[in-house]
Amino acid sequence: MANTITPQIVDEFMLRMHLDDNEDGNLQRILEASNDDLMRICGNYDIESYGVFKELVFERSRYAYNDALEYFYTNFLIQINNLALTKAFEGILLDGDANES
Repeated sequence: MANTITPQIVDEFMLRMHLDDNEDGNLQRILEASNDDLMRICGNYDIESYGVFKELVFERSRYAYNDALEYFYTNFLIQINNLALTKAFEGILLDGDANES
């Protein structure tokens, strides 16, 4: 998957988590893993332009940072399913438009 975690996203996450130490590399890896995992589950979303997806990436990263990742999927199942369904419906609509041509 494409590396879409920019330094600005890392900075935004650090501000949100109230982190001021020098963990940029670790946070970059956590954010990339969260982004890749959620793209695999929910579909290809642009973290820069889709706020709900960015929020999920940040929440998964927060859980990973705090060694509680096993609770993320249960606690955010509705949001994950909603994103996955939205992407699936977009695909169905696009396929329907192509078949009408």
